[in-house]
Amino acid sequence: MAPPSGNDRHTSGHTPGHTRRALLAGAAAAGALGAAGCSRVATASTTNGGDLLARLKAQGVVRLGIAGEIPFGYIDRDGQLTGEAPKLAEAIFKRLGVDKVQPVPTEFGSLIPGLNSQQFDVVAAGMYVTPERCAQVIFADPDYQVLDAFVVRKGNPKGLHNYKDIVAKKAKFATGTGYAQIQHAVDSGYKQSDILIVPDQVAGLNAVEAGRVDVFAGTALTTRAVVTKSAKAESTTPFAPLVDGKPRIDGGAFAFRPTETRLRDAFNVELHRLKKSGELFRILRPFGFTKAEMTDLTAKELCSG
Repeated sequence: MAPPSGNDRHTSGHTPGHTRRALLAGAAAAGALGAAGCSRVATASTTNGGDLLARLKAQGVVRLGIAGEIPFGYIDRDGQLTGEAPKLAEAIFKRLGVDKVQPVPTEFGSLIPGLNSQQFDVVAAGMYVTPERCAQVIFADPDYQVLDAFVVRKGNPKGLHNYKDIVAKKAKFATGTGYAQIQHAVDSGYKQSDILIVPDQVAGLNAVEAGRVDVFAGTALTTRAVVTKSAKAESTTPFAPLVDGKPRIDGGAFAFRPTETRLRDAFNVELHRLKKSGELFRILRPFGFTKAEMTDLTAKELCSG
């Protein structure tokens, strides 16, 4: 695939972003909250790692850029901010002396531009750390890692377990708009023009259940979540896609403006304390994360490709 712009779907390992799959519950509520949060924040100092952390402590609120994706960051049906990234942000920023988080909903592709144009303070959307994005923002260390998986018909009648299987068995393949799985399939030899692109994992599940496609690809997190109540489909065993011939495990993290190294470093300190104590897993578990998604990956190694 063409080199990613870095601003497409968030969960991307090699592409503009995989999404982990947009479900926008409470769209009206999101719009209202977005309007409240769209005023620009003051420009950060470019010296000594930036002064944003001090200003956030003084004002008592941090603005989070979110993209309306379950389970990463979204507005629920009651109009409340939730998801693994906002809940983690609440815990970490409280430790940093900032008691309130305020959501600023936007399209996934607008997260990095919105961050760098001062529309919010931090991206809290489970964004994959990629070399392309690392040229535009700085990342905390990943708070989770994730593999790919497929949604298939019950019993997996075509025996589809990886992208090579899809190519070899000439399976009808679907994935989501901007998902990294597009490139994963193309890298394995699937013709891009033959891929059915759907809006999200729910549409992918519907396509599999209706027999329009044999398989829908997404992250292990989203595929296992979307099939929970399906009588016709199941999620396959997670696997690492091959990127440049090597297995790739992606990691998602919070993103900061390049000038704000002081805030990023303070965030990392608290993140690693939560990892060590086990509190990180307790925060993420209600959103479908398992021990397999916990990680010691660093932003440095993912930025290097």
